Amino acid sequence: MFVSADFVVPLRHETPQFRLEPLGPKHNDADYSAWSSSLEHIRATPGWEESSWPREMTLEENRADLHRHADDFENRSGFTYTVLEPGGDVVGCVYVYPALDGPHDARVTSWVRVSHAGLDGPLWRAVSDWLEAEWPFERVDYASRGSAIR
Repeated sequence: MFVSADFVVPLRHETPQFRLEPLGPKHNDADYSAWSSSLEHIRATPGWEESSWPREMTLEENRADLHRHADDFENRSGFTYTVLEPGGDVVGCVYVYPALDGPHDARVTSWVRVSHAGLDGPLWRAVSDWLEAEWPFERVDYASRGSAIR
């Protein structure tokens, strides 16, 4: 089990710059626009260099992917949050999943769209603090951001 049955999974995290909420099919159009406009930027983001995603997908393939993330959230096997700017537009995502290696409890990745590249460091810092304060993990694998290191 990724998190204990008694752990209350946060459904929202808010800062003055953005808010996080569970990613789901209702975000499909805005999510697709965010990542598909930022392929090279995401691939260059710490933690994504070796990933097979993002890859070209149709809007319907993206919707299926969002359903999978929502199912993971519901089943407590992984937690994907959309990153929304104060006006409500999707500007990125945060993924909290089990780590594949032994020393870590969780692996976290995040990205922001190229038009909001300056948000990457603040997002990393806010998510790192949130994980430490509200999540049950002792060792998180989350690629640091040079300009956001404490």
